[in-house]
Amino acid sequence: MDVSVLKARKLDSEFLFRATRSSGPGGQNVNKVSTKIKVVFDVRNSSVLSDSEKELVISGLKRRINSAGELIVTSQSVRTQLGNKSNATERMLALIARALTALAERVPTVPTNQSRIERLEEKHKRGAIKKLRKETKDPLNE
Repeated sequence: MDVSVLKARKLDSEFLFRATRSSGPGGQNVNKVSTKIKVVFDVRNSSVLSDSEKELVISGLKRRINSAGELIVTSQSVRTQLGNKSNATERMLALIARALTALAERVPTVPTNQSRIERLEEKHKRGAIKKLRKETKDPLNE
């Protein structure tokens, strides 16, 4: 599924934003301003996603969803709250879109006759080379 489809469905209206103090360099501003953004999305209680979509998201992102059924994404890479908010929102939408995208079923293939013949010929060549490496009886040193 595409991120623009999720935006059109207003999935981001169900996001809960929390601002906290960011860590790392930034001088005095880091100690005063809460620029780190944590985006929380309650997958189980979402009204935008259908039940089958919820199951896809939960199974696809099970390592990132906590025991309460919440998907959490944080951002503190930008020095502004607004920049971190948009960054975290985009990452959250991308995660959900990737979880809702169905993977293509792998079709097993069978080796062709020609590839089988070439593989066996190569094996015979390697075996012949290895036979030449073996020590042979030297008739002169007997």
